[in-house]
Amino acid sequence: MSKAKVHSGAAKRFKKTGSGYKRKSAYKSHILTKMTTKRKRHLRGTSIVHDADKASVDRMLRAK
Repeated sequence: MSKAKVHSGAAKRFKKTGSGYKRKSAYKSHILTKMTTKRKRHLRGTSIVHDADKASVDRMLRAK
């Protein structure tokens, strides 16, 4: 039987931590000139994946 593969897109976007998964904010990749500095500043950094989405991330990353 073949090996179960990890979802490669999810593997690039989520990192496992002690309290769950950390993720980066969306809307921070391009066309940033029209955004205010305050909005860009608040999108900086990482946050934890919500509990409602944790099960689907577990499944994509094949977590035990």
